[in-house]
Amino acid sequence: MISCRIFLVVLLSSIYSVSDSSNGNHYDNINLPKKHLPFFFSNFPQEAEKCKKDPSCPFKKYLGKNKCWGYEPNCKPENSFSRPACPGDHQGWVRSKFEQVNTFYKQGDFGYIKEQLEELQTICKPTVQGESSLKCSHHLRFCRGRNILINFTSLATRKDRIRYNMDVLSMGDITGYCKLDRGKLKNQCDHISPLQSWGPELRFFDESPFPIRRDQCDVFIDTPTYIMKIDATVNLYHHFCDFFNLYASQHVNNSHPDAFSTDKHILIWESYPYRSNFGETWKAFTRHPIWDLNTFSGKTVCFKNVVFPLLPRMIFGLFYNTPIIWGCEGSGLFKAFSQHILHRLGITTKARESGKLTITVLSRESSYRNILNEDQLIERLKEDKRFIVQRVVYNKGLTFEKQVQLTHDSDVFIGIHGAGLTHLLFLPDWAAIFELYNCEDENCYHDLARLRGVKYITWEKKELVFPQDEGHHPDGGAHAKFTNYRFEPEEFYRLVCVAADHVLYHPSYKKLAKPTHEEL
Repeated sequence: MISCRIFLVVLLSSIYSVSDSSNGNHYDNINLPKKHLPFFFSNFPQEAEKCKKDPSCPFKKYLGKNKCWGYEPNCKPENSFSRPACPGDHQGWVRSKFEQVNTFYKQGDFGYIKEQLEELQTICKPTVQGESSLKCSHHLRFCRGRNILINFTSLATRKDRIRYNMDVLSMGDITGYCKLDRGKLKNQCDHISPLQSWGPELRFFDESPFPIRRDQCDVFIDTPTYIMKIDATVNLYHHFCDFFNLYASQHVNNSHPDAFSTDKHILIWESYPYRSNFGETWKAFTRHPIWDLNTFSGKTVCFKNVVFPLLPRMIFGLFYNTPIIWGCEGSGLFKAFSQHILHRLGITTKARESGKLTITVLSRESSYRNILNEDQLIERLKEDKRFIVQRVVYNKGLTFEKQVQLTHDSDVFIGIHGAGLTHLLFLPDWAAIFELYNCEDENCYHDLARLRGVKYITWEKKELVFPQDEGHHPDGGAHAKFTNYRFEPEEFYRLVCVAADHVLYHPSYKKLAKPTHEEL
């Protein structure tokens, strides 16, 4: 819903401007995890110089570190945030260990960001310096524009709800005062699918005969705006494809000190009002209300700076469709995303004062994939006094922030195959994720755990897991995801101890945990 302040301006004039730039302290927008601050100041030496000269700057100890994320020109490996590891065999994908590491880096790490930056090309060149422009990476996966007009007047007469529609715009509904390379635009419109690229929208881009001025817009938005086409908001795994790609897009757009500021607007490209149990995550990206197409229905809207970010279901994209080479783990990009979200949501890392490991069992409230002997398994763990065992149900009864805090406080996180295992993104570095049973979907959470860089364990002995029945897919036929399971308690306990051993001997855990006389 549009803000009251905007409505007031509408009453005064049919033309209004949206501008929410912060008037606070210069350092208010540098709201980054402490571990990210050296990278910020290395990327923006002018900000480092300001801080150096300002006696009140609180970040002086983060200056002069010569750090880089990994996508910057001349970024040396020893200074890079990303340090992927490839201890396993590449199984024939490549011919050397160097190629193996480099392949992983390009597939699911900051190398993907570097690739988008190298691909950026001008689709519409400014006719006059400072006027409109449009730049995009290949296949229109990522685009950014300046002084762009979008005409939403046709939406006022549409009766249908818009979600995944590719007919929101028509020719000339999106324009800029720039010289359009029509051939280049046509060649890049090769991924025409709702969540794969911005081709469905930008194929209608056209040249404006006049500079984009406030008097030709019903709404003029000065504040940078990210326009997003999002995946399923009811599912943690799929909605975090959106959040992760938004974070990655901020790195692609990291050409200004305010790139990660929350003084950004988010416009969701659909007319369904936004609702999600995971909506608190938006606080990591914006301090403003979320807009949708209803916000601007019937209006022409001009954006001073607009970003069309990476999308959740790109071909060979990030997260959902990421192909990951065998034997590698520990994406710096996924780790940075985790740290960024934890910081912005105010999630803290607690000391392990008891000397015991916290084992969290995620219980499901669904028709399928329930653990039939869950009580028995939990009681078996509680017999071991070296564990603190907690059962959690992540539903509407717990805020998402509380859920993430519980996850981050866990040393071993256990759950059967399902979207809730996406919480592994927010486990501490030393933790282990135990996917109790993968229901014959072997790679999904194993790959996500590899990208995040946490230990992954799953059930090994199929003869010791007992399905309730063969499973009945709604469309017919047997399916492992559509039944419930019972597990042999001693084998369950053995695997939890394997996970616990990993945690206990992890260097990061040893630094945080107080010594105990008991050993696992």
